[in-house]
Amino acid sequence: MPAVRIRHCNDAPAAAGGSFILYWMIGARRTRWNFGLQRAVELSLGHGLPLLVLEPLRAGYRWASDRLHRFVIDGMIDNEARLAERGIACYPYVEPRDGAGKGLVEALAEHAAVIVTDDFPAFFLPRMVNAVAQRIPLRVEAIDSNGLLPLRATDGPFATAYAFRRFLQRQLPGHLKAAPHPDPLRLLPMGIGAPGVREARRARRHVPSAILERWPPADLSEPDALIAHLPIDHSVPPADVRGGSEAAAERLTAFVEGALDRYASDGNHPERDATSRLSPYLHFGHVSAHEVFVRIAAHEGWTPARISPRASGRRAGWWGMSESAEAFLDQLVTWRELGFGRCLHVDRYDAYEALPEWARKTLAEHASDLRESTYGLDDLERARTHDPLWNAAQNQLRAEGRIHNYLRMLWGKKILEWSESPREALRIMIELNDKYALDGRDPNSYTGILWILGLHDRAWGPERPVFGKIRYMSSANTARKYRVRGYIEKYAGP
Repeated sequence: MPAVRIRHCNDAPAAAGGSFILYWMIGARRTRWNFGLQRAVELSLGHGLPLLVLEPLRAGYRWASDRLHRFVIDGMIDNEARLAERGIACYPYVEPRDGAGKGLVEALAEHAAVIVTDDFPAFFLPRMVNAVAQRIPLRVEAIDSNGLLPLRATDGPFATAYAFRRFLQRQLPGHLKAAPHPDPLRLLPMGIGAPGVREARRARRHVPSAILERWPPADLSEPDALIAHLPIDHSVPPADVRGGSEAAAERLTAFVEGALDRYASDGNHPERDATSRLSPYLHFGHVSAHEVFVRIAAHEGWTPARISPRASGRRAGWWGMSESAEAFLDQLVTWRELGFGRCLHVDRYDAYEALPEWARKTLAEHASDLRESTYGLDDLERARTHDPLWNAAQNQLRAEGRIHNYLRMLWGKKILEWSESPREALRIMIELNDKYALDGRDPNSYTGILWILGLHDRAWGPERPVFGKIRYMSSANTARKYRVRGYIEKYAGP
């Protein structure tokens, strides 16, 4: 277990009389390729104590909806079944109302030897973990299972993808040798009896009945019925895509075997199915970046000996893989982990003030420019604009929880063009993305949204109204570069 991936959240010791090791699963919601679970397993073996996996789901987080809850609960179902195969105690908890789960971790801490959790650098998770750790007189470790490069291998944020790519090319090879165990549950002896959910529930015998009565474990057998009674946004329905590790594995296989070879040539074409569609699974921790990388490398017949010794910062040619594989890895590793590192090192990573100075300056100089069209949040949310391509992208977001990768950039640029101010554009982009996108509320999402306004980019010419020196995109140019008629017809809406 690489020490650089372990963060001690408090100065408390392990409890000598603990009954179990508690893995508080909140970010890496999977049982494979998971450094957090691996660490909990190591401690379970080291202390000679059983493992208890608590996977909770809050009701009161911002943008909580049927869509997001169902995707997470799909994953909880997979995890409960997988843990049951090994007879390991699983404690799925779905908060029935905002605040109902308060005190659960503290109550379990009274009976645990060590608490292990996930070190995710965005949304409400860092505040929650740090607050709980300070209230518990027990060692709490947060484990980084986010990407190929450990979060704390960097000392600060990077201004550009080029600078970060050069850093990666120098530092990443050494970290590739320390991948998580593909199946850490296999390191544990078989649990208390024959595999099955009933046996896994019996394994909770170390949890006092008073705790189970106050915070009843969720019955996941009828997820739709469970969700229907929760105080969340029921106006955002589940997307037509299943969450969880099993669905993530199927999606990964479909991409590697079916579309990876076309990624470089077809990935930006809205009407060609050449994107991975893995971002929701990566966001909710249903699949590991390490596992994705290993599958790509196996497809390429790759070995570390192919890595170029020169850290040039170039997007292609460093890995020693095909053009498509390197293009995809630049998204999976460079851009995704650039965002994770930024969220770790920048306190208000989603704020307008986090933009580079040149971007704020040029946007301020053009803030009062006349807009040919302006739309408020309500019209934009309902795709009521004069632009059929933009409306189609917004309709796809509302219906499917995603926008085609290339059109997502155009989507944001048009919001900037149509909003009364750049600050308002940022607010609207975050609201729409985090409400509807399955991969919203994520470091990678916030990087992409602020990129619309100049983050990790440079000044462009010619200087334009509203945009100033911010990179410009238009629906007309997009339609000239790519076929979009079929896309518009598919997502035209009612």
